[in-house]
Parts: sequence; structure tokens; C-alpha cells
Amino acid sequence: MKIGIIGAGQIGGTLTRRLTALGHQVSVANSRGPESLADLAAETGAKPVSVAEAARSGEVVIVTIPEKNIQNLPPDLFAATPDSVVVVDTGNYYPRQRDGRIEAIEAGLTESQWVAHHFKRPVIKAFNNIHAQHLLELGQPKGTPGRIALPVAGDDPAAKAVVLELVDELGFDGVDAGTLDESWRQQPDTPVYGTNLDAAGVRRALSEASPERKPEWRAA
Repeated sequence: MKIGIIGAGQIGGTLTRRLTALGHQVSVANSRGPESLADLAAETGAKPVSVAEAARSGEVVIVTIPEKNIQNLPPDLFAATPDSVVVVDTGNYYPRQRDGRIEAIEAGLTESQWVAHHFKRPVIKAFNNIHAQHLLELGQPKGTPGRIALPVAGDDPAAKAVVLELVDELGFDGVDAGTLDESWRQQPDTPVYGTNLDAAGVRRALSEASPERKPEWRAA
């Protein structure tokens, strides 16, 4: 599969490494330009490209940058990208720790709804609740007892199925976490966030989540 990745930080770099190792054709971009990705490209065989090229480079495009930087990407970034391409958002909102105040999220939009509004395009929420090192190292073959599971939320069942298949290829059980409206269940400070639960544990954690953000997870 051809996959574009926008962002080469902890999650983006890890996905570049894992997905190229699985045989996927990965094009990777960051805000500093393709030349800054020479080492990652040499290590993995991924193709370093511009952000605009990455948005048009795959059957799946994964956006994995700090939440505050989403608004620095052009709203028409995906205008020339076919509707069949699945766009994945891995982002988390850290208002006090990194991102500052994002009014629409503070007013009640889920993080990935806000991303979808910015891009004027549906997105799938995935890969946001696992530590990068665990994503790199803890995948297991299908059927392994206690295999870590990852929640995947979105409104398009076909797009969600594509991402759930990628999750499985990476060595994790995918759990359908509902619609994008329900993706708050996997945001920071929910029971599933930062945990390595199996599929049953993820379903239980999603069901126990509260939509109310604690004060420490709201902008000051």
C-alpha cells in the first residue's frame, strides 16, 4: 500500500519505520522540508517529500503533528486528494503542556472533529493513545493472548476498516471505538489513554470514559 505520513516526530517516525518494514511504500514529510529527512529515509527507505506531496502520496495519509500546528497547514491541503484516500489523525490536545488554547476544542469539538473541520474532510482517529516506543516494540502476532489493542474511531466504515487492518498488520488488535463524535473516549486522561490494554480492556475503558475534561486538561 502507498502511505503518506505528515509529521516525522515520535509517532510519525515510528510509523515510518514500522510501515516500511512491513513492505508499504511510505512518503514522509515534515515542516522543515524533505532535506531534513535524509537520515530517516536512509534508515527506512521511505521517500522524503513536501507536505503537499505527502497529502497526495497514498491510499492512506496519516497526519501526526502537534495539535497547535494543524492550523498552520493549508485548509485546502487535501483538495486534490481523491475522496477514496483515508486520512488518519493521531493528534492529542495538550492545552497547558504544548498547544495553548484552541477555542473550538474548548467549546466542545473533539480533537479529530476539529481537524476534520480544518481540512474540510473526514478523518479517522487512531494511534493517539499508545506511546511511540510501545508502538515500535510491542506488536504481537494475531491471536497472541493479551495482545495490545488500539481504538479506532470514525464515521466511514470502509475507511475505518482500512485503518483497523493496518493496526492488525502492525501487531495490535483494532477496536472499533465508534464515530468521530465519540472519539473523546480515547482523548488524553481517559481510561484507555496511555494504557496497553487488550481488546476487552479497551472496550471496557471506552465505556467508562467521561466526556468532561478535567481542569488540568483545559486551557488555563
